[in-house]
Amino acid sequence: MAKLVVEVVDCSDLMPKDGQGSSSPFVEVHFDGQSQRTQTKPKDLNPSWNEKLVFNINHLNDLPSSTIEVVVKHHSNQPNFLGRVRISGISIPLSEAQASLQRYPLDKRGLFSNIRGDIALKVYVAEIHGGPYPSPYQPPEPQSVGNDFESREIPFVSPLQEINSNYKVDDEFRYEYKDSEEKEKKHKKEKEVRTFYSVGTGIGGGGGAAPPPVPKPVMAETRSDFARVGPGPGPATVMHTNNMQFQGQRPEFGLVETRPPLAARMRYHRGIDKTSSTYDLVEPMQYLYVNVVKARDLPVMDISGSLDPYVEVKLGNYKGVTKHLEKNQNPVWDSIFAFSKERLQSNLIEVIVKDKDIGKDDFVGRVVFDVMEVPVRVPPDSPLAPQWYKLADKTGDKYKTGGEIMLAVWIGTQADESFPEAWHSDAHNVSHHNLVNTRSKVYFSPKLYYLRVHVIEAQDLVPSEKTRQPDTYVKVQLGHQLRVTRPSQMRHVNAVWNEELMFVASEPFDEHISITVDERLGPGKDEVLGRLTIPVRGVPQRADSTKLPDPIWFNLHKPSFGTELDEGEKKKEARFSSKIHLRLCVDAGYHVLDETTHFSSDLQPSSKHLRKASIGILELGILSARNLLPMKGREGRATDAYCVAKYGNKWVRTRTLLDTLTPRWNEQYTWEVHDPCTIITVGVFDNCHINGSREDAKDQRIGKVRIRLSTLETDRIYTHYYPLLVLQPSGLKKHGELHLAVRFTCVAWVNMVAQYGRPLLPKMHYVQPISVRHIDWLRHQAMQIVAARLARAEPPLRRETVEYMLDVDYHMWSLRRSKANFYRIMSLLSGITAVCRWLGGICYWKNPLTTCLVHILFLILVCYPELILPTIFLYLFVIGLWNYRCRPRNPPHMDARISQAENANQDELDEEFDTFPTSRPTDIVRMRYDRMRSVAGRVQTVIGDLATQGERALAILSWRDSRATAIFIIFALIWAVFLYVTPFQVIAVIYGLYLLRHPRFRHKMPSVPVNFFKRLPAKSDMLL
Repeated sequence: MAKLVVEVVDCSDLMPKDGQGSSSPFVEVHFDGQSQRTQTKPKDLNPSWNEKLVFNINHLNDLPSSTIEVVVKHHSNQPNFLGRVRISGISIPLSEAQASLQRYPLDKRGLFSNIRGDIALKVYVAEIHGGPYPSPYQPPEPQSVGNDFESREIPFVSPLQEINSNYKVDDEFRYEYKDSEEKEKKHKKEKEVRTFYSVGTGIGGGGGAAPPPVPKPVMAETRSDFARVGPGPGPATVMHTNNMQFQGQRPEFGLVETRPPLAARMRYHRGIDKTSSTYDLVEPMQYLYVNVVKARDLPVMDISGSLDPYVEVKLGNYKGVTKHLEKNQNPVWDSIFAFSKERLQSNLIEVIVKDKDIGKDDFVGRVVFDVMEVPVRVPPDSPLAPQWYKLADKTGDKYKTGGEIMLAVWIGTQADESFPEAWHSDAHNVSHHNLVNTRSKVYFSPKLYYLRVHVIEAQDLVPSEKTRQPDTYVKVQLGHQLRVTRPSQMRHVNAVWNEELMFVASEPFDEHISITVDERLGPGKDEVLGRLTIPVRGVPQRADSTKLPDPIWFNLHKPSFGTELDEGEKKKEARFSSKIHLRLCVDAGYHVLDETTHFSSDLQPSSKHLRKASIGILELGILSARNLLPMKGREGRATDAYCVAKYGNKWVRTRTLLDTLTPRWNEQYTWEVHDPCTIITVGVFDNCHINGSREDAKDQRIGKVRIRLSTLETDRIYTHYYPLLVLQPSGLKKHGELHLAVRFTCVAWVNMVAQYGRPLLPKMHYVQPISVRHIDWLRHQAMQIVAARLARAEPPLRRETVEYMLDVDYHMWSLRRSKANFYRIMSLLSGITAVCRWLGGICYWKNPLTTCLVHILFLILVCYPELILPTIFLYLFVIGLWNYRCRPRNPPHMDARISQAENANQDELDEEFDTFPTSRPTDIVRMRYDRMRSVAGRVQTVIGDLATQGERALAILSWRDSRATAIFIIFALIWAVFLYVTPFQVIAVIYGLYLLRHPRFRHKMPSVPVNFFKRLPAKSDMLL
């Protein structure tokens, strides 16, 4: 009897069902009245089973008409449904050799099911003992199923081969089978076969079973750049991929390319209006806007004669309310309400004016609009002018005594200038105080400068004891930045320091520099000898590396200066005081680094006169996100997500979409680009400052994406789902996927090409470089200034958000990062190792034909040495041209495999997230210290070996080993005479033929020069 084998491998991105943001899934498989299940994986949204479930096949001929149902459930008292997959028996391979692992999106059970994720299965018919069984059915003739899309078997030619663009694509997918004998013979010769199959969008299920396999499929990489726009503005149809450039990385951590219906890509086809081209990287979302401006001559409803009016805008079940204004018959609100047209629940808009009262609010009047009669406004048009409307009573009659309200009602998109400030219908339960925290805003970092303070000397210092020679030092403070000089080299009232201190200053230069000269009396006991305050606004600026400003003598005030003094002491203070010699300047020629150097988005100098013209424009469309984890699961809510993007000094923040795991922002932003070798950073956060939130609550990190502009092709639109990966103390977590559209447009090709030959940083960084130690300290101070300034905006861009975007803790020690950098170095050295192995194979005649060709090439180059350099550069050109066909098609993103995030153990992550200084118990710190000693010991050994080889090279002519030096100089003289009388070509031919000699003439012992070098002395024996 034949057996049906269902291999359940894993699931990913399952819906949490236990109320704590997780699930305990298991899988049930039903076939022909038989049922089996896997083990339960507790608290795991990405479970892995790797279990084989075997079923009996009673009649093999009935298999094509059978259906296999795979159901994923959450283990509880009453198991919850997590999704299902139905696989037609006609698509099941007849042997394990023909089967391949395929991922199926999980389908809904009903209309109101909330399902997401996919499952990896391998289904096939097991072999019957005694020989192969007959085929129960023949492959069908070529025909379309669903008559929409033709799925073809594509022979694998190169890792990133383009797909024929002539293949027909429509709104649905259809498949076509090719069973020609000539095709089968051709495909048997191919090493790989690439197959495409339909999957859902991941939003609300969709999709279905995979198509029937082509003959002898091979597990292959699938491409994401073959997708189709669905009709209307709905979510794009995508193809899941395992990108070849990230071999070894889990598939769910890779990019997914999409084809959303963007105006820029569709070229205004299918009736899309051309005016949307200014907002062409996002899908248009229509909103009904109601602008409530003011009212006049409102009737009084209370007996007391007062009126506290407010306006209520109702559209179906959605209701927006303005603030109430006390005792005002002519109120002014200036409030804008926006209702998503996708969620309209009524054809009538009611604008009701009410009177705020202690009990029930009184009805004042109303205005009613028909949604079908509301005009449509296109963003290039001027704003719609508000009009006066007479208020009507509950019966619909107009007030004769007055009562009017000024309104403007129109239908627009998210490109409308009223969109950022509007009250949105999904924020109906947010208070007016917290409503500002949900709005989209644009921020700019403060302009930063380096402030240089050169402390030279002081004169006539007056210590408290006249006979004591003071031990002095200088403290300089700017805001929260404090720097201290070294103590004066000589103890004297005329102290000399001659030390430069650097600070970070920000416009508008409203701070003061506080300078104090202190005397050290003992441990922890100091005395102030004088102080000085200088406004930053009065410090001269320097834009280039020309002569520094002249130093200036400043009067030091006594510590008691400013308290009550008699007239005699004041005159004495004016006639005589201690002095300090300082050189102050604001360096505007540097670029103040507020980001980690590897992730910089701006490299322009502080001075606007030194900045170059822009070379292009970067456009970013923040479309949507999917499969977000419920960050507020314990509160019974989903996620209040918003995005923050930073490039240069411009920050943007999208609107907060409340209580959803699939937010759709569709907001577009633009930046000027001055350097292509920069990076834009986009982060996703959970807003924790909605109703009922504590003031000290911190927005939670959902994930971050970095895109390097130099990896983008100009004028090409990139639309991808980027995985949102966050490293936590519990391990690497995927919090969802972010859908972005990116386009880099170059407006000055010559300047962009010339930019690759210019220094990365401004000229001052190379003419007068700042030490690495100072740069790190200044970068930290710049980050603190930017975070403090943006936190004072409205709404605030909070400190935790800014620090996460700027990677404040990137410089902290991490064993995981150290291992990642080590493997990066080994990956680089692997290329050199491969070349050495290739040369070794040539020298040892592993491929005689290749070795003979190398002999011929070597002799040609020796006879014609002028061909050496042209040959090298031509070879580089050919390699680059050959690699063009394998160039990356998708922008790089954060790689969990390279980051060593998937393999990091719990203790390494706990050490990485530890505070500085540490807050862990003593025994854990001791264990980590011992581990670091072990790692450092191995590093120390490697460094010692390198030092030993260098010292041996220096010892050749140092006469530390007189016999070795004598032998070397004698041989050097012999070689000099020999090389002088022998032509160079002869020497090169002899040496090359000796190096490429046959293995028969080789032996395994080291050569004489190697033995001689290893016997040379080093200083390792001189170490204690």
